[in-house]
Amino acid sequence: MRNSKLIYLVVLAIFSFAITAKDKPSEWHTLFFDDFDTFNTDNWQDQILWVNNEDQCYLRDGKYGTREVSDGTLKLKVINIGKEVECDNMDKHGKQKPPTQYVAGRIASKNLKEFIGGRWTARVKLHTSGVKGMFPAWWLLGARNNEPPVQEEDENVCWPLVGSGEVDIFEHHGEGGKGHFAVRTIASQGECDKGDWLTPQKVISADLEVFHDYGVEWRGKDIVFLVDGEVVHTNEDYAKDFPEPFFAILNYAKIDPAPMEGEWVMEVDWVKYEAPVAK
Repeated sequence: MRNSKLIYLVVLAIFSFAITAKDKPSEWHTLFFDDFDTFNTDNWQDQILWVNNEDQCYLRDGKYGTREVSDGTLKLKVINIGKEVECDNMDKHGKQKPPTQYVAGRIASKNLKEFIGGRWTARVKLHTSGVKGMFPAWWLLGARNNEPPVQEEDENVCWPLVGSGEVDIFEHHGEGGKGHFAVRTIASQGECDKGDWLTPQKVISADLEVFHDYGVEWRGKDIVFLVDGEVVHTNEDYAKDFPEPFFAILNYAKIDPAPMEGEWVMEVDWVKYEAPVAK
């Protein structure tokens, strides 16, 4: 049993009694906070995998500067290192990512910090935005997801079925230009790899190159997305479809084969998880 499963049960009990369909919690209890004074391996691991046919190779231990903690913030980067290197990233079917000159950072709280419901928030900015191929994201994934690394016996549920649900809190597609990001839950269509991401999605206008607090909250029957504490979108009656424990992911991907030079940077000041206080 994961140690964090004890936390699941505590949070679920708190959540069940703290909030009704119409209530907004007035008080929150912080169960997890990381302000990135260091890279804390009690909170995060490098997540090494190949998904979405992406161009980059995710690296461990910040190799080539892909993951950097300095001056109290985390920097995740996509970097063109100018030469192709072998990549050990595998997809969930066992296929290996081909060699590439693009390397990147991705971290996850998988099997370390996983919670049911409540509220997740991260303070994030991009150093540049609006460039074709940019795909930085701050999001949540169900703890039983079967994508690499599979570390527990119960990690056997395919995306996006319950247990492997997805909640996107901040996702920027650079080909659409500056000044926007998407929020959404992925609505499962009942089969592996079949999800509706357009219906629950909303594109939000924001200056991505300054810090904002990007959050998501389970609020009664709804899942609510927030920027700087203000509601920007609500997926009404979606909470019942996302009852599982979730872990957090921060990553910077390159989604388009178009050439890039130098590096792209997503900077993260802190990440927080809160549970509503029982009344």
